[in-house]
Amino acid sequence: MNDFTKEDMEEALRAITSMISRTEKSKEKFAQGTSQYTLQKNRLRALNIVSSLISKELKESNGMDCYTKEDLEKALAPIASLISKSEKAQKKLAQGTWQHTMLSNNLRALYIASPFLTKALSEISAGKRQALK
Repeated sequence: MNDFTKEDMEEALRAITSMISRTEKSKEKFAQGTSQYTLQKNRLRALNIVSSLISKELKESNGMDCYTKEDLEKALAPIASLISKSEKAQKKLAQGTWQHTMLSNNLRALYIASPFLTKALSEISAGKRQALK
């Protein structure tokens, strides 16, 4: 996307990769079938999708992703939730602490990732509309 520099996207990708790692570890702490497990599973799926979308943009690839419209739609809520929860948590932390810095990096990454998700969803929707004509 033209609004972000290559460096912005690379930093976002690093932060998202870190979030994926932490989410995978967190998911292991919960029993399958619990709401916490499902929440972590949905977050993990959404983070993997946005990671893939940013990676695709960095490689400037025109290849089609293997995500369906439903996959992309389901990824919207977990990303929005991560943004909201991170913003609330960050307000409770003192600037300069490692937690505040980590949340700042995560938020910057999620703000970059969100438009990629929206764009991919629009492209899939437009493609389906064209196929119906």
